[in-house]
Order: sequence, then structure tokens, then C-alpha cells
Amino acid sequence: MTTEAMVDLAALGEDFVRDPYPVYARLRALGPVHRVRIPEGTPAWLVVGYDVGRELLADQRLSKQWQNASPALGVSKVSAGTTMLSSDAPDHTRLRKLVTREFTPRRMEALAPRIQEMTDELLDAMLASEGRSADLVEGLSFPLPMSVICELLGVPFLDRTVFREWSNLALSAAAAESRAHATAEMTAYLTRLLAGRREQPGGDLLSALIHTSDGDGDRLSGDELLGMAWLLLIAGHETTVGLITNGIHHLLAHPDQLKALRADFGLIDKAVEEILRFEGPVETPTYRFTTEPIEVGGTVIPGGGELVLVAMSDANRDPARYAEADRFDITRDARGHVAFGHGIHYCLGAPLARIEARIAIRSLLERCPDLRPAADPATLSWRTGMLMRGPLTLPVAW
Repeated sequence: MTTEAMVDLAALGEDFVRDPYPVYARLRALGPVHRVRIPEGTPAWLVVGYDVGRELLADQRLSKQWQNASPALGVSKVSAGTTMLSSDAPDHTRLRKLVTREFTPRRMEALAPRIQEMTDELLDAMLASEGRSADLVEGLSFPLPMSVICELLGVPFLDRTVFREWSNLALSAAAAESRAHATAEMTAYLTRLLAGRREQPGGDLLSALIHTSDGDGDRLSGDELLGMAWLLLIAGHETTVGLITNGIHHLLAHPDQLKALRADFGLIDKAVEEILRFEGPVETPTYRFTTEPIEVGGTVIPGGGELVLVAMSDANRDPARYAEADRFDITRDARGHVAFGHGIHYCLGAPLARIEARIAIRSLLERCPDLRPAADPATLSWRTGMLMRGPLTLPVAW
């Protein structure tokens, strides 16, 4: 077993939040696993590099169940209820089986015309703003995925300003008390929502999940329904906000790539994959805990519930997997990236996120041929914590 000093990522400040890639690259040059203190203040084992990261994402010796976390970590579950992201096989297998039939790629693709309508409506409103400038997050990146997931789930009305505050706090590096309060507020809201759907079911996904069962009559329990509502509503919009925002941010920062896409929108699918690889919306996945000692590159990560984080952002920038990995190139073959994870926890909503990003980015660029940044990229504030990646705001002009 090798030993090394703990790397305090929190002490690196705004520079690390804005651009963690040089730090990851330096750590990767030293080895695949490192003892760190994450910005949330928790000690963890950080895994860098593509091959070992992809392998550990599928390693079921790492548990997603919070009861397997060491009490010494001082961490607590953020989400409400029981979700696929807090379950291991065979419980995870059962939950995913019950949900997959209601969340198929074909069903998601059938939403494309409605997503285009929503995008057009949002762009109409944004482009009518005075001064021919706006915050892209406020005008498009946030309201589009939020509207899509709310319509899909059948949420009749949602105070999106308040919900956005809850969501941002729960998934950030804010004080534990603030995150706990936001979680409690969202849990209470979702509990009321599910109660209403039981009394008055509709043709929406939540109603379907309440009544769905497999061939043996198995159904989601009340706790599992709450967890599923949380997962779909939070994960169903947060990741896509980052995907759209990061995509436009980097296209504007790389005029040659923006020009290539404008010249041939047939590249849009490749562009979305390159955005996911180059600056995916999830930096590290939700927590995994050791159930036994695991050797990684000569270092033994102890068992007993140690926190292990795979730096997916670094895996996707590993030059051993992608040539010129730090170059943004929408013509490259970016397949194989781990922006949506790998293994049994691969993101169920990946098809929907890709559709929304494809429609939003193309529509924006088609309607704004002179789109440009309206703020110095160095002044942008980025999301804190090591879960979600993306600027909090993205001022643009046209």
C-alpha cells in the first residue's frame, strides 16, 4: 500500500471550481487514486484516469447504499426515499425494471416535437428581451428541461424559482443545514404531489409509476415512489441544464467549432457527444462506499464504508483514451465517454438529455446567427461542489 499526503481540494478555491482539469491531470500523472478532502469537507478517495475509472464505475464492491457509509465520514443522504442511485443489485435491478418500461428511448424520442415547441416558445420570449442580451441559463437552459420533466411527470404547477433554489442548494457544497432544509422542503412538496396523483391519476409518468407492476404484480412502494419522483425531477432537469449551458459556453469559446457546426448542422449529434466528453454536466457521480478493501494501481482503498469518487470529468480528458483530449473538437469520435456513467447505474435519462440538448443548441444557433458572449468567461461563477459542473449564469448577446 502506498501513502501520500491528503490533497485539500477545498483549499484550491475558485480556480479549482472553474477549471479542475489541470489539477486532475497532475494527480493522474502521479497515479490513479489519491486521498483528498472534497469541497464539501469530506475525506474521500479520488480516482482519476479513463480505464480505472470506467472499471470502478461498474465495480459492485463499491456500494451506493448509504447504510454502508462509514459513520466517521459524517455524510448523510441528500435525496428523499429509495432511489436507483442509492441501491445496489438486486434491489437496483428490480427498481430499474419497473421504471424502464415507462422511460424507453422510443418514448423519449416521441417527445421531440413537443420539446421543439417549448424551445421555440422560450426563444421567442428570450429574443424579445430589451437590449438584445440575456442570461442563457435563465432564458433557456433551466426552463426547458424543467418544463419537459414537469410535463412528463404531470406536475400541474411548480414555483420554479423556489424549486431551483432548493435544487441548487441540495446539490451544492453549501452548509449541511442549508442542504438539509432544501431537501426537507422538496420532500414535503413531492409527498403532496404523489398524494394528489393517487387520488386523481392522469396520463402522466408519475401516475403510470404509481400503478405500474411487473408480471408478478410487484409495484413500487411508497418510499420508492418518493425516491423515483425525486430522482426524475431533480436528475431529470439538473444535468440537462448543465449540458446545454456548457455546450453553448464552449461553442462560443471555440469560434472554429461554432463555425463548423453552423456550416453543417448534421454535426449536431457529434457536437453533443463532444460537449458531454469535454465538459459534461456531472463531474463525479453520486457517492460510492467500499464494502471491502480494493486495490487500485498499487494503493489499497480500505473497506468499511470509505467514500470513493470517480472523476468522470478527468476520465473523459485522459489522453490515453482520446487524442488531444484537452482540445474541443466536434468532429471527433467521442463515443465511449463516461459522462452518463457506466455499468448498472448508467443514466436512465441519457436519451432525453441528448434530445433536449440537440434541439436547444441547434434552435438557438439557427435563430441567433451572431450569438456571442456578453461577459468575460473568466468572470463567470461556477457551481460549487464536485457533483454538478457548469456556470451559474451565461450572459449572451445577439
